[in-house]
Amino acid sequence: MGAADGGLPDLAGAELAAAEKLFGDRLELARRYVDHLATSGLERGLIGPREVPRLWSRHVLNCAVIESEFSHGALVADVGSGAGLPGLCLALARPDLTLILIEPLERRVVWLEEVVADLGLTNVRVFRMRAEQAVDLVNADYVTARAVSALATLIPLTLPLLGGSGTLVAIKGRSAAEEIEKAAKAIKKYHGRNPQIRVLGEGLLEEPTTVVRIDAGRA
Repeated sequence: MGAADGGLPDLAGAELAAAEKLFGDRLELARRYVDHLATSGLERGLIGPREVPRLWSRHVLNCAVIESEFSHGALVADVGSGAGLPGLCLALARPDLTLILIEPLERRVVWLEEVVADLGLTNVRVFRMRAEQAVDLVNADYVTARAVSALATLIPLTLPLLGGSGTLVAIKGRSAAEEIEKAAKAIKKYHGRNPQIRVLGEGLLEEPTTVVRIDAGRA
């Protein structure tokens, strides 16, 4: 069943314009990804039924817009990838990036591997493990995460994957400034520096995306 059938989400108006800008000639692949989310992703419990009507606005476009934060050809690790948010969105929007999706739950890993194979995404690898187990296997230029945990808990899971240098780009909400304040000790302990809050997609998305950027390594 396609995204335009049976009440599944499709694109129109401002959302279509945003998707065309973010995905370009890979928009049809992005549509197929949303089809997966709305069908097998729902059936297997990767997303809730309430999320289906807003997959584009709340999830896929919300994640894809952070593509502007990554340098060309970078290696990006997505911690707690779940339904591929934001990892698969980035792989679709930026085929120059290499994505490592780190996810400990087997049913999610199986689904991610099926979607990656169906979409023919050669720039994605899926690791079934916890972030702590990936430290010796991953030396990323960037680490990203969405809806995993508060920043104070996320720092120990992400900054070690940067191998001493690189940047965490975490999708956060309105509490970003408060989370940075509460994470001050963890940021210092794991040699993070220069925390910034950036709002992305203004003028493109109805609800812009807030990210926290934290550089790793001593200045």
